[in-house]
Amino acid sequence: MYSYLPVCHRSQLYSRFPVFCNKHTVFESTCMNMSRAFNICCRNVVSFSDGVPGKGTGVPYFYLTTLDPTARNALKDHRSSLAISEYPLGTCSNADPESPVCAKITLTGRLVLLEANSKEAEFARTALFTKHPEMKGWPKGHDFQVFKLEIEDIFMINWFGGPKPLTVDQYLKYKMNIFALDK
Repeated sequence: MYSYLPVCHRSQLYSRFPVFCNKHTVFESTCMNMSRAFNICCRNVVSFSDGVPGKGTGVPYFYLTTLDPTARNALKDHRSSLAISEYPLGTCSNADPESPVCAKITLTGRLVLLEANSKEAEFARTALFTKHPEMKGWPKGHDFQVFKLEIEDIFMINWFGGPKPLTVDQYLKYKMNIFALDK
């Protein structure tokens, strides 16, 4: 449970709250199956992090292997999205996960592979391994690599009245430095 919950009318803050506090999400990409005449959407549960506790960036990072279709598909067609709910955080009280009072945000964009030795990949590994320490010990032979979602569009609902207007710039400008993950 979290000791602080943002006020629902502050869209920038509220949009970053579920991204910063969650650890897992449903990721969607285009299935690249050559045996079909058309491509369909594939969904997969993935672990992610947008920064170390207390310093979220809003940019979701992932540690993926091409042994899994999520990364394999993204290397062929970068179009991707992830849906993140407030519900797993325990802050929705008795509200149903689909209720507008239980925030949900969909980030849509391009999943891109980071240069293995770049400063951003180093930051992302630190963020991922801090939130998901088990990842450090995953088999080297599985060739896990660091990816990020380059966000192009945001859809968020956190109260009645429909989606909140929010640009990518507004979302990314907000500094998540007031939260700390409760132990």
